[in-house]
Amino acid sequence: MPLRRYPRQSRQLLAYVVAGGITAVAHYGVLVALVELARVDPVPATLAGFVVGAVVSYTLNRWLTFDATNSHAQATWRFGLIAAGGFALTGVLMHLFVAVWDLPYLPMQFVTTGIVMVFSFLGHKFFSFADRAG
Repeated sequence: MPLRRYPRQSRQLLAYVVAGGITAVAHYGVLVALVELARVDPVPATLAGFVVGAVVSYTLNRWLTFDATNSHAQATWRFGLIAAGGFALTGVLMHLFVAVWDLPYLPMQFVTTGIVMVFSFLGHKFFSFADRAG
């Protein structure tokens, strides 16, 4: 694989960005469809999108980004804990941006995604998919 010639951290970050892009498409697809087609309020719509994105994220990050060697039983509850933090952070930020400050939901979702992405990367790297062997 051509990426093998790059340092592990660089490969990992690139894989995380690719997985994150695919995850974002799933999340934003659900968000926009619910808001624009089903007329769901943006805060619950983004949380529904977050859940769909979390499933995509777990699958891609376990396989592509972190090349996890720990069992699904270990990784799943750890991932769920970090995802719950991201879910809560998404809900709080979007509530503030959209419901309290009356800002447009889609640009604020971009801001929220950036913040949650940093939180999630660090949590998944050092907790969800960290190799506990040794």
